[in-house]
Amino acid sequence: MPITVNVTQGLLSQQGERDVLPLVADALLRVHGLTDNRFMAPNVIGHLVVSDESKTYVGGKAQSLAVIEVKVPSATFPNAEVKQAFVSEVTDIVDRHKAGSHPRERTFVNVTFAVDGAWGIGGKAYSNAELGEAIQRGAN
Repeated sequence: MPITVNVTQGLLSQQGERDVLPLVADALLRVHGLTDNRFMAPNVIGHLVVSDESKTYVGGKAQSLAVIEVKVPSATFPNAEVKQAFVSEVTDIVDRHKAGSHPRERTFVNVTFAVDGAWGIGGKAYSNAELGEAIQRGAN
């Protein structure tokens, strides 16, 4: 499950830049009860994009901005409680690791769902049912 963390330069501390992706990945796995799953854990991947403040805009003005995007299979985030837990936890991660002033209302979390059968890992397209089976095998 790819994670992209887009932040304005200087928004996160140096340690925060190193820690943000592993922490968001842990949150994603934890809210789904998959922290130790041998299939899912290695397939939560991501990258950090740091942009100059002159290239991040909020309300048409150059300002600090954090956008965390997660692309997941359509069977993920099955209910409102899981969605809320993830969004809240990721926003808290940014707050704990910011280097200076950055308001919570400029941290955005977005989840994008892949069409059933269009989730690929290592050249194999998985249906939701196949992913479920692989996740179950990974729990053993």
